[in-house]
Amino acid sequence: MSSEIGSAMIFAAGFGTRMGDLTRNLPKPMLPLAGRPMIDHAVTMVRDAGIENIAANTHYLADRIDPHLHALGVTVLTETPEILDTGGGLKAALPHLGDGPVVTLNPDAAWKGANPVRTLLDAWQPKMQALLLLVPVGMAGSRRSKGDFSLEHGLVRRTGPFIYTGAQIIRTDHLSEIADPVFSLNRYWDLLADTGPIHGIVYPGQWRDIGYPEGLADAERMISDV
Repeated sequence: MSSEIGSAMIFAAGFGTRMGDLTRNLPKPMLPLAGRPMIDHAVTMVRDAGIENIAANTHYLADRIDPHLHALGVTVLTETPEILDTGGGLKAALPHLGDGPVVTLNPDAAWKGANPVRTLLDAWQPKMQALLLLVPVGMAGSRRSKGDFSLEHGLVRRTGPFIYTGAQIIRTDHLSEIADPVFSLNRYWDLLADTGPIHGIVYPGQWRDIGYPEGLADAERMISDV
């Protein structure tokens, strides 16, 4: 396990519009999964992997999630008046995350098997600038029929048969090169790819995207299927 990584960022600011009525009065990361808010599972995975410094950005219905995160000992970064997207959110969080590479995690996913954060930490090498955790499209259990990336000899390329799970380790050194306050991680990946390769590994367990109400039901079935 890499000792240079001591911080994690959980992206919890989104509107969750694809969840319909489920997120009308509750932010998506607070929706229950196996009896606990989804974001609790994310925090537990990070802490079980040995990382204690955790930050999370919030925006939509922040008053419904901020106190909960504070109680979990998570540093809360409420984005106002506008949402900063994933790249902008990570850039704004840097004073709380330190200078080294960080784990980033989307809370709207379910995992069964190895701890995904520990899987990334075990595979991380100092020469890497980003390490993405991927799953094959056919194993994702989502609506999507096309992947985000291809993976050849550990190197990631755009488009292909793999879906990004929302978990990665990434260096933040070049974030300052993007002046805009609002931008996606996709833009930052493109910037990093101009300076060197981006790495990826395949998650060895089961994963479900919780992008729609049926995804939440599918995730519940996956977790309870023993």
